[in-house]
Amino acid sequence: MSLNRLLWTAGIVILSLIFTACGNNGSPDLILHNGTIITMDENRPEVGAVAVLDDRIVAVGNAENILAMAGSATTVIDLEGRFVSPGFIEGHAHFTGVGVLRMQLDLLGIESWQEIVAMVEQAVAEAEDGDLILGRGWHQNDWTIEPERMVGDLPHHEQLSAVSPNNPVILTHASGHMRFANAYAMEMAGVDNDTENPRGGEIVRDETGAAAGAFRQRASDLLQSVGRSWSPDLAQVMRNANEESLRYGITTFGDAGTSVSLIEQMIEVHQSNPLSVRLHLMVRSSNENLRDGLPRIAGKIENDPYFTVSGIKKAIDGALGTHGAWMVDPYTDRPETSGFNTTPLEEIYEAGELSLEHNLQMAVHAIGDRGNRETMDLYEAIWEAHDVDGTALRWRIEHAQNLHPDDIPRLSELGLIASMQGVHATSDGPWVPQRIGEERSRQSAYVWRSLLDEGTIIINGTDAPVERLDPLPSFYGSVTREMRNGEQFFPEQSMSRVEALRSFTIDGAYGIFREHDLGSIEVGKLADFTIFDRNLLTVSDDELRDAKVTHTIVGGRVVYTSDDE
Repeated sequence: MSLNRLLWTAGIVILSLIFTACGNNGSPDLILHNGTIITMDENRPEVGAVAVLDDRIVAVGNAENILAMAGSATTVIDLEGRFVSPGFIEGHAHFTGVGVLRMQLDLLGIESWQEIVAMVEQAVAEAEDGDLILGRGWHQNDWTIEPERMVGDLPHHEQLSAVSPNNPVILTHASGHMRFANAYAMEMAGVDNDTENPRGGEIVRDETGAAAGAFRQRASDLLQSVGRSWSPDLAQVMRNANEESLRYGITTFGDAGTSVSLIEQMIEVHQSNPLSVRLHLMVRSSNENLRDGLPRIAGKIENDPYFTVSGIKKAIDGALGTHGAWMVDPYTDRPETSGFNTTPLEEIYEAGELSLEHNLQMAVHAIGDRGNRETMDLYEAIWEAHDVDGTALRWRIEHAQNLHPDDIPRLSELGLIASMQGVHATSDGPWVPQRIGEERSRQSAYVWRSLLDEGTIIINGTDAPVERLDPLPSFYGSVTREMRNGEQFFPEQSMSRVEALRSFTIDGAYGIFREHDLGSIEVGKLADFTIFDRNLLTVSDDELRDAKVTHTIVGGRVVYTSDDE
């Protein structure tokens, strides 16, 4: 008997023992074969088939051998040439925000303020007087026609208020870092000419000093009392987000900040109606609420494979699109400002200490180069004060969009995770040089290649509902840097396709301390797979742009099949 045959026979015996111990007449529940199966296992990057028993992978390798293990109860899926990846991990998005978006006006990609006003007018016609009208997704840089009246680069509320005289209207910017209100909503919120700008925020005013409708950064909090009049059904919100995730091939969802109180409510919903996507949440609350709430949460969700609280989230600055990102030097197009520090540094420092106390990851939203520098300085100060080796903690910087060249090596030196979103570079790219200048954009904006070359781990995502909850535009943008206008945004900073796939799979798992059971197709790991209609690693760029998810498998169960199948 040949050595290969002997090893194959020994392998079959071992696997048979595994199957017998687990039941089901010693055969796997599911086999995938006849496609391109990319494992992200460096020792065995591609295999012909994979077998699953219960929720775990029990065999990978030669298709003929694995098909021979099938029993009468085994579901055998002929991939017909499709592409199988480890289940995609959404590195940074907002779970309830995704679910709520289905219940509001969806303004993503709308190309004029006039069209938005028309959508509001239609919503008002279908509502009762006094009903709150909500929308999200507008971005002034998407507009091809200027509003009739502007204040700087933003519209005045006049046109919006004219079509909604008896309804409060609040429209959230695509970035989530600015809101726009009509006159009715501002009156309800008590905003007038004497209302002062809060720390870390700005009420945009017209030439008379009156509020023009836009509320940047922390000024948006002034509208919270108006928004409280709307309370969506949380179970429906979570169902919406669960369905959206699976439709886009996401098997693990990294939520980028939810309050203690909302997480407690979400736990109750999940325990009654279990999620099909694995949810990892960061807690974003006041430090006082974190101290009180973290022990309560931990006791409710211990060892739940579909609901995990893994970190604490704070935001050091705002967004580039709203001039809220905290920059070292002033904005090129608004030299009177360098953005905002939105959360006091001492509050972030205390949150870092809480992360150490509760053995959680620390994550800070930082977009501007000053925001990123200050975050790294804070992390080092916390570790030094507590005499810990921070490089092993895998603390994160969310977005890391603009990095001063001096700070690019620091992420790898400190062992930090760069949680970035490929689609941000390609959607923001057309206007970034206008914001911060050509040279600063080239040296510091979305510098993935520079970070990878330094050894930094990058995890990828969409930041939905800031963008669509579809990882493929982020994958495409990561490897092509192609913007909507067909031009490339500093393509020398591109990832390779394998690097982009890593950022959504094994590196995504590393970013949440789950690489032991997620992120690659290996025996013993959870059976999470995303199946695409074409090979993401070899098709042309044009074909890659049109790739689609055909199936999503979580824990060995097919939880989504596209309508085309």
